[in-house]
Amino acid sequence: MKLNISIGYASDKGVKTDNEDFFGSLVPKEPQLTYKGIVAAIADGMSGSEAGKQASQCCVSSFLADYYSTPDSWSVKHAGQKILSALNSWLYSQGQVRYHSTKGMVSTLSILVFKSTTANIFHIGDSRIYRLRQGGLEQLTRDHRVWVSKDKNYLNRAMGIEPRLEVDYQTFALEVGDVFLMTTDGIHDFMDDKSLKTALQNGDDLNLQATSILKQASDNRSDDNLTCQLIRIDELPEIKEDEIIRNHVNLPFPPPLEVGMMLDSYRIEAELHASPRTQIYQAADTLAYNKIVILKVPSVLYDDDTHYIEHFLHEEWVGKRINHENVLKVLSTPRKKTSLYYVTEFIEGRTLRQWMETHPKPDVKTAIHIIEQIAKGLQAFHRLEMLHQDLKPENIMFDYNGVVKIIDFGSVKIAGISEIAPLVDDNLLGTVNYTAPEYHTGQGGTVKSDLFSLGVIAYEILNSALPFGQDLPEKPTAAKLQKLAYMPSVHCNEMVPIWMDGALRKATAINPQYRYDTLSEFLYDLHTPNHAFLKGDAFVPLMQRNPLYFWKILSVLLLLSNFILLYQLV
Repeated sequence: MKLNISIGYASDKGVKTDNEDFFGSLVPKEPQLTYKGIVAAIADGMSGSEAGKQASQCCVSSFLADYYSTPDSWSVKHAGQKILSALNSWLYSQGQVRYHSTKGMVSTLSILVFKSTTANIFHIGDSRIYRLRQGGLEQLTRDHRVWVSKDKNYLNRAMGIEPRLEVDYQTFALEVGDVFLMTTDGIHDFMDDKSLKTALQNGDDLNLQATSILKQASDNRSDDNLTCQLIRIDELPEIKEDEIIRNHVNLPFPPPLEVGMMLDSYRIEAELHASPRTQIYQAADTLAYNKIVILKVPSVLYDDDTHYIEHFLHEEWVGKRINHENVLKVLSTPRKKTSLYYVTEFIEGRTLRQWMETHPKPDVKTAIHIIEQIAKGLQAFHRLEMLHQDLKPENIMFDYNGVVKIIDFGSVKIAGISEIAPLVDDNLLGTVNYTAPEYHTGQGGTVKSDLFSLGVIAYEILNSALPFGQDLPEKPTAAKLQKLAYMPSVHCNEMVPIWMDGALRKATAINPQYRYDTLSEFLYDLHTPNHAFLKGDAFVPLMQRNPLYFWKILSVLLLLSNFILLYQLV
């Protein structure tokens, strides 16, 4: 079963000379139906604006077009907010330039995005979205309207009215049979909830229902344009079903491969790596002039493990969507696969771990150049709203030109895919010394979590040691993590400047609240002396620098204060 809806609508200019309302919906074909979902929108050009009709048309048509142009990896919220922010800036600037007014191109806008089994709402203005569920009608949006008196009011939030946009956003689970009603104020200002509910329960034809609602509002002497759009949820996909799995579910695992064997026109040249989970082979593509490539093959030991297969297929999905010189390229192949595997570019080089073993405490300039390349590769993930979650020296390689590449995608979290079917894994992904502390305490990861991993790697490249002077506990708890104390670089490598060590300290803070917000901030402080770090520990709060010592001092002070109070009482 897939997401399936029915749509009905009606719109009329009413008593006005022109219809400044606009509405629309788009039901895409696969794979966008799964990855992006279905969109419905309604807008009402503000009557007092110079170009309300153009504004409402622009809001709806632009969102419908632009939303499906965003990366599949983006979450609905991220994609929607990016589009609306850009659209609002354009409307505002056009109003200023063409109409010399803050009311040049202004419109309300209410949007529904149905993705998998979830509804997402974006709302600005006083258009409305209602939901009829099991006989009960509920208004899901709130009007951004200020009443000055009983008869006078104005919109305080709308598209194009000011440069900064504030959007209401919410999500909730869908149920089969849900009916959503989208209206402009020409409808809901002239019909109460009881009348709307009665109209929505009159038959199954959504177009007839929409026409009936419009007629009732008109009969009630509506003095505005009248528009309503109805959407009914007819079918929902299974909540754990994922298009990635559906596309590959019938493919068998490859047979045991040996040198000289052929797999879909790939000739196996050598086995490069084998583990209980995967095998990696060097192969020649006989359909591309024997071009050398890498074949990554899942282990037959997991042929009945759904979670493992999901992770393996997500690796290929991620790799095909990232095109950056500092990230391993997953290659597309026109031939039809006969089994589960994927193909990547061949990198003839060594891992960062191997490089570090032969280059302990390299010069600072060389180290920064490597760190910068890793960060740029990581930023390619973050721009697509992906978290790597397993950055470590073993997952980073140098090619023969010395270019650094992130090579492993097995733990990547994809925001857009998580909305369809979150990957389930009972074990913590990542490697203890490089995994951000928040993962160990059951919190979700953010960009700051990948930053922590990069900070640990940067510290290790420069100092040939770990930032806390030892391996992290095998099973870190919040209490154990708070006892860890950062070891200043001066104890390991006197060539690391104090201000650079300050950047490393901030990047590897146990509490993510104290870390940088972005990778670019970290890179800037590695290149440019930050005055806040020039005196080293003096500018770092004791609680952050050494939490255990802080609490010991505080305990002693509290004990002394208690003794003093007791003495005074006696």
